[in-house]
Amino acid sequence: MRTVKFGIIGCGLMGREFASAAARWCHLPDMLVRPEIVAVCDSNAKAAEWFRTNFASVRQVTDDYKKLLDNRDVEAVYIAVPHNLHEEFYCAALDAGKHLMGEKPFGIDKKANDSIMACISRHPQLFVRCSSEFPFFPAMQRIGKMLEHAEFGDIIEANSGFIHSSDLDPNKPINWKRMVEFCGEYGCLGDLGMHPCHTPFRAGWTPANVRAILSKIISVRPDGKGGKVSCQTWDNATLLCFSKDHNTGRTFPLTIKTQRIAPGEKDTWYFEVMGTKKSAKFTTKDANSIQVLEYKGGEQAWQRIEVGHEVTFKSITGGIFEFGFSDAILQMWAAFLYEFDKGTPPAKFAGCVTPEEAALSHRLFTAALQSQHDARTIAV
Repeated sequence: MRTVKFGIIGCGLMGREFASAAARWCHLPDMLVRPEIVAVCDSNAKAAEWFRTNFASVRQVTDDYKKLLDNRDVEAVYIAVPHNLHEEFYCAALDAGKHLMGEKPFGIDKKANDSIMACISRHPQLFVRCSSEFPFFPAMQRIGKMLEHAEFGDIIEANSGFIHSSDLDPNKPINWKRMVEFCGEYGCLGDLGMHPCHTPFRAGWTPANVRAILSKIISVRPDGKGGKVSCQTWDNATLLCFSKDHNTGRTFPLTIKTQRIAPGEKDTWYFEVMGTKKSAKFTTKDANSIQVLEYKGGEQAWQRIEVGHEVTFKSITGGIFEFGFSDAILQMWAAFLYEFDKGTPPAKFAGCVTPEEAALSHRLFTAALQSQHDARTIAV
């Protein structure tokens, strides 16, 4: 089995998730390539120490990302840092000759993303992808196959979203994702938006324009030190886009929603496609099933299909067992390593976000900011 030695820059939640997925690699019996975590970097010594404690393969722990990039044993890096650091860290990794999995949105704004894209173009030999777990849920893979085989007929409309309620409590102390200088003007769009964009973009549904409604609901939050500070980022966003189905050439409405303040939602991803021949719905509230409606004339009826552990990258987990977020993480990393090794994903919707798809999200989000400012529809 081919081993790819990884460094992790940013030892927070998602860095730990990747390391845990690497530790579970034996769950994927057909994979011919695997990751090995050999170096980690974080300014928080306690966070970095978790890796040293739990992974004997880690031979370098540092608070200087440049030292990790100088490590010749490191072939690839996963970088999970605040958005304002993306441009500096991603470009430094590429200039150091490291393959890259980066976190969304791939730059704090379009200018930063343009710089990252230019750096990628200077290093065509390096493999670069962006993180997004949503399409790797079995039901989403099923919808992807339907899209790939044009089973929906003419697309009537599509809706995709990532909504949760983690900011509903006004007494929750502010963190970097609620600060413009770290998260950027996009706010919830930059933080959440790549997830609901991933499948529509992979389907080729490039938005022609957007009318955006963005909301700042809680303007002041505790600073964690007994005081109050301004909370400047957008809490919620709804984007109505005019898109085209390249299979039929017909246009249709595509709605993309991201919300940090969605009462009743713990952490929900959803996707819906309505077509003249077939329609499908999926939500992580019911993560192991998909609703499908086939129309052949006469009565219409939704059927609920249990998909269980119907994964793209074979797992030792039984097919009847339930699928969860940690499984989606494992499948996403399998997709990264598979495409890194083979050159192409095993199926159209079984690949990680490409740099070009991340760049499209920046064009969309930048247009959304302008739409909100001008209260009108903006071309993407």
